[in-house]
Amino acid sequence: MTGHPIGRGLALYALACLVVIGLAGGAFVAVFGGWEERKAVLASAMLALVVQIIAYAIARLIAAGPRGSLIAGWGVGAAICFAVLLVYGFVSRALGLPQNAALLSLATFFFLTELIEAPLLTV
Repeated sequence: MTGHPIGRGLALYALACLVVIGLAGGAFVAVFGGWEERKAVLASAMLALVVQIIAYAIARLIAAGPRGSLIAGWGVGAAICFAVLLVYGFVSRALGLPQNAALLSLATFFFLTELIEAPLLTV
């Protein structure tokens, strides 16, 4: 690690996630025209943003540890996202959210934000 405090990297990552999720969310809202689908996309966007910021902080701490590894940190972040996606599948159904919009959007948000996570772990 470069020795930078976690705050700067976390702020940059949160901003990047906000932009990526916002752009992808806009595309999903254009595709899914119904109000219920749009609510599902919005719920997925908010969940993805919160989960990714927490996962980034955990990954950063793992990568910065005495025996830290960037790959291990990124892997833990990916595992957290996968677990949340599985749980969200059941929760979104119980809440009555449209499954296509909810799960496709969350999986897309996680995929896109995971792509930008690895390079920003060293910031």
